[in-house]
Amino acid sequence: MANPKKILAIDIGGGTQDILIYEEGKPMENCVQMILPSPTQIVAQKILKATASQKNIFLTGNTMGGGPCAWAVEKHLQSGLKVYATPIAALTLHDDLQEVRKKGIHLTNAPPQGAKTINFGDVHLPSLKQALRPFLVKLPQTYAIALQDHGFNPQGSNRLFRFQYWKKFILSGGLLQNLIYRNPPEYMTRMIAVQKDAPRAFVMDTCAAAIWGILCDPRAAEKQGEGLVALNLGNQHTLGAIIQGNRIRGIFEHHTGMLTGGKLKSILDRFPQKLLSHNEIFRDCGHGCFVDPDFSGEKGFRFVAITGPRRVLAEGLGYYMAAPYGDMMLSGCFGLVAALKAKLTAENAETTEE
Repeated sequence: MANPKKILAIDIGGGTQDILIYEEGKPMENCVQMILPSPTQIVAQKILKATASQKNIFLTGNTMGGGPCAWAVEKHLQSGLKVYATPIAALTLHDDLQEVRKKGIHLTNAPPQGAKTINFGDVHLPSLKQALRPFLVKLPQTYAIALQDHGFNPQGSNRLFRFQYWKKFILSGGLLQNLIYRNPPEYMTRMIAVQKDAPRAFVMDTCAAAIWGILCDPRAAEKQGEGLVALNLGNQHTLGAIIQGNRIRGIFEHHTGMLTGGKLKSILDRFPQKLLSHNEIFRDCGHGCFVDPDFSGEKGFRFVAITGPRRVLAEGLGYYMAAPYGDMMLSGCFGLVAALKAKLTAENAETTEE
């Protein structure tokens, strides 16, 4: 596949979905850019509206990200109202459908009479196409979409299961170009679900997209050879990565709501020195920490570049606030474009050699 001239990049978070229509040859600042409420926030509002109207709901569509929409479902049930759902939509709420039933949710493929139908899904291209039509903007045929996928794990801790992905990635070499997928692992069910709604989409983890986005900032890119720490302070999740050249040497992941400025500084001081343990993060309700055993724990990794909508947590700590192309909120989208172009360039080079 040749490098595409246009790319639709969508970075789906817990608070917003950030959208970029990249066009080769056009200054990035002039490309179409949008910050919209995330799909889970939109669905949550629809559920809360049904709750206020005292209407039962029927959840259908696709598997999507949870968080706000799952909390809204719980409030609906607590109000004494009924929730019906197709098995595919219900996987949004738990990987074990028995656990979904225990919550009081009725699984069915048929819409119950009188229930308000609410469609689940992380991506709805027809709506985006319709919104852009008055502006004479057409959607590209190449899609790159970032989202957070904990992985399909009916039993056990989702936090541990997700972090095993990062551990395996680092142990397999941690190459940055391997963070974006044409064909995601079969256990990444949310990524696979997105590819049903956006066929042939390249998919990536939101935190991985943010790391690539940070490296689009010129000052952060200058530090890539000697090594730096890249940090994404998202609305719900925070991920820090030790980057050296084209490799990730270590990762920690936490829930942003559990962090303070002081705690964050303590973590970042110890992380590149291999003094931050997995158990410390996990016991604090985070996902964990893992550093490549071959990484020496160098003290030189003191440059920290930060992005993300909750970067206010790091204000006054002396770290560098990355702003690729002057727009921090599009870091993930810029990262998606850069990662996709790098992947396709590598694939084309391999094809040429063969």
